Amino acid sequence: MFEQGGVFTPRQKFAHIYSVLKKRIESGEYPVGQLLPSENTLIVEFSCSRNTVRRAISELVREGYVQTRQGWGVCNIFQPIEPSSYTMGVIESFRETSNRTGQKTATRVVRFEPCIADRKISVQTGFAVGTELFYLQRIHDVNGIPLIFNHSYLLKECMPQLTRKIAEGSLYEYLEGTLHMTIITSKRTITVEMATQLDFEWLEMGSYNCLAVVSNQVYNSDGVLFEYTQSRHHPQIFRFQDNAIRRSHNTKE
Repeated sequence: MFEQGGVFTPRQKFAHIYSVLKKRIESGEYPVGQLLPSENTLIVEFSCSRNTVRRAISELVREGYVQTRQGWGVCNIFQPIEPSSYTMGVIESFRETSNRTGQKTATRVVRFEPCIADRKISVQTGFAVGTELFYLQRIHDVNGIPLIFNHSYLLKECMPQLTRKIAEGSLYEYLEGTLHMTIITSKRTITVEMATQLDFEWLEMGSYNCLAVVSNQVYNSDGVLFEYTQSRHHPQIFRFQDNAIRRSHNTKE
């Protein structure tokens, strides 16, 4: 725990300042549209350098919590993510999303089997032809209704002891907590596709005939592609939220 007056690394100070400011913004202690305390005020409060404060502020800017206004200060622009929203800039498991949004959810594995990547699977997933994989089909229920259908190909080499029971829990909790894997990055593609026979079979489509499809290639700290998941979302609950920053496009006449 960070305590003022102790000896801490710049990284520990940055993490603490970032966490405290983020909580104050989310709780409403700093009202939306109002300026945060000045840099000098924060430097005194946290007994840190100007660079450490600026690093924490920069992270809040990146995440869409605040906006810097030259000559004015740092303004709170935070708006809570809607309950059914998924975040774009963060790799988040279904269980983590459920905990964050406060929804009642459940996962069922309806198919679990080893397979070998053929040319079709290789083109779709990015795994080399001949790679040993686990293939999973999982249904995610949201508030008792089946609304998400996942097709996953998982690199067997990274999780040789994977079972159906483990897959019905939190896969990332198993990979990180039990296998001590570090998950680093994901390449994500979002499309809209017509529903298939399997979608109609497993999901309550109602009057809809299409889904939002999120395809993910996920890499660990060794740069190894260990997961390809195609997540097929019922339009009723599909909503992604992101914070975007426009880059400077200065051109010379």
